[in-house]
Amino acid sequence: MTIEGACDGRFRGVREAFAANFADRGELGAAVALTVGGRPVVDLWGGHADAARTRPWERDTLVHVFSTTKGMTALCANVLADRGLLDVDAPVARYWPEFAQAGKGDVRVHDLLTHRAGLAALRRPLPPEAVYDWEAMTAALAAETPWWEPGTQLGYHVLTFGWLVGEVVRRVSGRRLGAFLRDEVAGPLGADFHVGLDAREDARTADCVMTLPTNPDDLLLQALREPESLRARAFLNPPFTPETINTRAWRAAEIPAVNGHTNARAVARIYGALACGGEHDGVSLLGPQALARATAERCRAIDLVTGVPVRLGLGFALSLPEWPLGPGPRAFGHPGAGGSVGFADPDARVGFGYTPNLMHPGFEMRPPRTVALVDAVYASL
Repeated sequence: MTIEGACDGRFRGVREAFAANFADRGELGAAVALTVGGRPVVDLWGGHADAARTRPWERDTLVHVFSTTKGMTALCANVLADRGLLDVDAPVARYWPEFAQAGKGDVRVHDLLTHRAGLAALRRPLPPEAVYDWEAMTAALAAETPWWEPGTQLGYHVLTFGWLVGEVVRRVSGRRLGAFLRDEVAGPLGADFHVGLDAREDARTADCVMTLPTNPDDLLLQALREPESLRARAFLNPPFTPETINTRAWRAAEIPAVNGHTNARAVARIYGALACGGEHDGVSLLGPQALARATAERCRAIDLVTGVPVRLGLGFALSLPEWPLGPGPRAFGHPGAGGSVGFADPDARVGFGYTPNLMHPGFEMRPPRTVALVDAVYASL
């Protein structure tokens, strides 16, 4: 296995851990990147972009990153709040009047960002094609009755987070989430992060290789056994299969909870800017007060959907031993199924990104490949 890219000598342990992921932990193709003080110190890639191992992973290879996308969606909402265009303590219905249906008139924007809106799932079964239909999904969510009293409990909005927060971004800015992210975050920073991937990018996009879990205690298998449950509907309504992830329809759609396409360099660059006070190379993402507000603890609870401990700011996961965000007490970011992750550590001034294409079966909070890389980063600081 040849590892490509650059690595500062101080962080050779990260390179060694990355190589060990291929040699010992079944890695297929991946990239890892690290910035310290805004300066790139690790930018590595290797392996293959397809299951048949016919396409080498290149410097600019993109890959699907599941819920690592949620961090970017949260960032877009916080950018609007920083500009005074969005009040996170205001009712959602101020910006999205139709949302007030079914007793939701008092649900606050911060309830959407902290997974406390009671809209972790839709009760009415939807067809697979609904996942691509923004208007159908937002209309269904506007009409839905909360599963619990909003603001009182926390349940991971696996799929619905993106449409809920994304529709608020659209109503306030006049742009869909993918366009807003491109225009206001990724574009100005020169970061290769896409929600709604253009067909011209397919040639450099890795296949996402995933299989269904075999452990009978896995969350997804539990959901399949209880199709009427909140958990089942949160993960599987609308339904999609592993094969769906690599289709043109999925890549083109805007599903801003789960279908971002990017690489580690872009993730580390964005979080690196946030780790350095919200600004990098003259591009300001968030001012100091907005950054502090976005990353202050808003809630800590056992998640109703996943059953794991959760600590959240305004859409960002905050450091906990159960999250692969490093040991920094003020670290924040978001992981994705399959092991991808992006985070910022403002104390160490670190921005980190890891983007693999192999999703091992099962729901893992601390995937060994991810943890090995993060541990190597902190051992090198």
